[in-house]
Amino acid sequence: MCGIAGSVNFLPNEGLINKVMGHRGPDERSTYTYNDVYLHHLRLSILDSFGGKQPMHLHDRYTIIFNGEIYNHLDLRKKFNIDCETNSDTETILKLYEKVGTSFLNDIDGMYAFAILDKKNNNIFLARDRAGKKPLYYYKSGKVFLFASELNAIREFIEPQINHTEIANFLHTGVFYKESTPYKDVFEFPAGSYATISLSSLNLEITNWWKISKFYAMPSNDTFDEALQHVDELLHKAIKSRIDSSDLEVGTFLSGGIDSGLVTAIATKYNSDIKTFTVSFPDSFDEAPLAKLVANKYHTKHTEIHIGFDNLLFDVEKILANYGEPFCDSSAIPSYYVSQEAKKYLTVILNGDGADEIFAGYRRYVPFSKYNFFKNNLAVNSIASLVKPIIPLPKDKKSKLNYLHRLVSIASVKGINTYLSSTADIFEGLEDKFITPISVNKNLLADFNEINSTKGSGLQMLMNMDFDTILFSNLLVKMDIATMANSLEGRSPFLCKDLLEYVPTINDKYKINNNQTKYLLRVLAKKYLPDELINQPKRGFEIPLQNWVDGILKDMINAYLLDENSIARLYISFSFIKDLVENRVTISQEKRAKIIWTIFTLEVWYKKVFLKN
Repeated sequence: MCGIAGSVNFLPNEGLINKVMGHRGPDERSTYTYNDVYLHHLRLSILDSFGGKQPMHLHDRYTIIFNGEIYNHLDLRKKFNIDCETNSDTETILKLYEKVGTSFLNDIDGMYAFAILDKKNNNIFLARDRAGKKPLYYYKSGKVFLFASELNAIREFIEPQINHTEIANFLHTGVFYKESTPYKDVFEFPAGSYATISLSSLNLEITNWWKISKFYAMPSNDTFDEALQHVDELLHKAIKSRIDSSDLEVGTFLSGGIDSGLVTAIATKYNSDIKTFTVSFPDSFDEAPLAKLVANKYHTKHTEIHIGFDNLLFDVEKILANYGEPFCDSSAIPSYYVSQEAKKYLTVILNGDGADEIFAGYRRYVPFSKYNFFKNNLAVNSIASLVKPIIPLPKDKKSKLNYLHRLVSIASVKGINTYLSSTADIFEGLEDKFITPISVNKNLLADFNEINSTKGSGLQMLMNMDFDTILFSNLLVKMDIATMANSLEGRSPFLCKDLLEYVPTINDKYKINNNQTKYLLRVLAKKYLPDELINQPKRGFEIPLQNWVDGILKDMINAYLLDENSIARLYISFSFIKDLVENRVTISQEKRAKIIWTIFTLEVWYKKVFLKN
């Protein structure tokens, strides 16, 4: 796990690279120069400390900088009959690229973003893993090309202009979708893609080599029992490889849910002395007792970490600024603190990321398993539109009333708004508060239209969109920054190659059974976990956002939102912002807090990152 940066026809300040991304690679920092090409590597040493030094060279033709881990690289050496001098997966990538070209990407199981300089062909090859676990951003303008693991690095190198269209889209949807960033000429390199850039012309050709939609279109005939057994086998394989591919100790995050519980239970088969970590937060549901049931069952070396938010007032701006873009998922805060605490004990940790998006873990998946809300149905739309205004505003986001309110909201809209209403639900129904026209990101709309034109079910469409939006543009970004800001590597067995390419093919009923989410995993969990955990509802970190907005962070947030130089005024009616602050808007308190927090994260980015105040 590392940080990488590179440039063509531009010499970045090496000291700035170390300053901005030093947390990604505290163990070793190196630079390689070839004509007008500069390659920088910051290393967090986990595998083959001596043999894995980077930049790594091959035959005076190829040079690679690589961020990530390839878990099956030793198997690939055997498969392709490759001889290597080190135990490093970096060397495996170089040798595979030399021998078979880009096709080796189909065989890799791992998380990665890498660049290979080819002196003979005078180009740079860039690639990124299927889900997009390892980040990669690039800037291209005129004769200059830059890339880096973090947006903040590119921001330090150049003075990019704000992309106001994408800022407005962020406020509306809560994410920067796929390639988009808050800057002009700065893009996120797409997941499941590779590109070759010519060093002479700087022509960049991006090829999308992997999409999860392909596998939703390949239905499996496996019975439930066959699927259950296969998932069990694949999960064992993924967890074992993620433990074996480390020279350092590997632990697990252990919550009270089945995802991390399964990971932990299976991990003990391959490391009987594994360390597990559970966290609890004030003003939230405490999962520590449930997690301890798993820890006791498998006799793990268990640590309960009790984290308060006493320092939140002093840390919140720093934590948000780490993202290099406005980032409104409030669970970024506890994710940072959890990673900070875990780093005191080890450097590599397994988590349950991705399970909800491929096994159907969210409650909103249930209605889509019964009815395809993406289909235009005038009668349903009309009835829902009439009913919506008369439903009382919910006070509790977990209440049946809130569930009904969300369901009617989803049914009352059409097209892409159906998806936005079922997910972000930030400014849904409040679009008239924007003072500049808003439009859905063109790539988001194109992807939605493509998925909506398939023969897939409503559940498959929603899960496919979530994989590209919620997982890629939010959850993986959150965990990468939260962990790497603390020099901690997170590994996600549920995002292994085999599960990503098998689980989408299985029957919808194996994922949602009646009203039971994540059904197959819950049945599998009966084999490994205490009964008390099996039917626990889906919980993320229980964020007391309303308490933050109206309590400990109130004065700070109000100062940002009411500042006469606030950037939000360019997009949203200032009278509406004042009404939000003074609690004069007829919306649920949960939604009010979410909107305020979203605007707040925009303002922190603008002042602390863009303006560098």
